[in-house]
Amino acid sequence: LNDDRVAAVSFVGSTPIAEYIYRTASGNGKRCQALGGAKNHAIVMPDADIDNAVNQLLGAAFGSSGERCMALSVAVAVGDETADALVSTLSASMASLNVGPATDSNNDFGPVITQQHQEKVVGHINSAEEDGATVVVDGRNPSIPGYENGFFVGATLIDHVTPEMESYKAEIFGPVLQVVRVGTMQEAMQLINDHEYGNGTCIFTRDGEAARYFADNIQVGMVGINIPLPVPVSYHSFGGWKRSLFGDLAAYGPDGVRFYTKRKTITQRWPSSGVREGVSFSFPSD
Repeated sequence: LNDDRVAAVSFVGSTPIAEYIYRTASGNGKRCQALGGAKNHAIVMPDADIDNAVNQLLGAAFGSSGERCMALSVAVAVGDETADALVSTLSASMASLNVGPATDSNNDFGPVITQQHQEKVVGHINSAEEDGATVVVDGRNPSIPGYENGFFVGATLIDHVTPEMESYKAEIFGPVLQVVRVGTMQEAMQLINDHEYGNGTCIFTRDGEAARYFADNIQVGMVGINIPLPVPVSYHSFGGWKRSLFGDLAAYGPDGVRFYTKRKTITQRWPSSGVREGVSFSFPSD
C-alpha cells in the first residue's frame, strides 16, 4: 500500500479492512477498488409464487455454506400471511438439505472455513435467539457421523428478526437465513435502504410495476427481479453501493477494464505541405 512501484490495489474482504485499504492506498495516490461486506435481502411480496421463491432462497442462502458475498441472508416478507407461508414452506423444504463433507455428492453444502468461524456463526444464532427471534430450523449441532470434529453448521432458519438485532446488522457469512416481517413494500425497501451494506438484493413478485419501482428506487448496486443471486454476466461490472464498495470503479466489465488500464488522449494535426498557420491563442478546434 505504500510501495511506489504499486500503481493500483484491488481487494475483496470485510468492510473494515476494505475501508482501511482504500483510505491508505488512495491516500498514497494509488487507484483502489475495495469490495467489502454484504447483507443481501430478498423481498417476498404477497403475490409471489411461494414455492418458486423458496426453491430460489434455499440455493441462494445455503449454497457454499453461505460463505459468499452474494449469499442471500435475509428474506423480508410483506404481510404476516406471506411470512407464515414462507416460513412454513422453507422449514419443510430445509428438512431435506444435507450438510457434510464435500467428498459426498449427496451433500448440499459442506463445513465453514474454520472452527473460529463456526463459533462466530453459532454465536450469531445464539444472539438472535437471546434477542427474541425464533429459531425455526436449528443447525447449531448437526450430526455428521465420522466428522464429529468438523466445522459444520446446518441450514438454519430464524423468524421474527428485527433491524435492532446485532445478528441482523452483521454479515453472518454462514448457512443462516433470517426472516423479517413488514407490513408494506415501502417498509421493506426502507429496511434495505437503511442498512449499511448495499451489495445485492432482489424481489419476488408477479407485479411488473412493483418490480420496476423496486429496481428504480432501491439503494443497492446489484438488483434481481425473481433472481436471488443478481450476479451479472462478466461483461457487466460487479459491485455494490454504500459500505459494500470503496472506490469509483467496480470489478469486471467496463469498470474492470478502466481500473486495470490508463487512458491517454493524443491530439494530432498534419498540416498540408507548404501551408503556414498563424499564431492562435485558443484551443485547436479542427
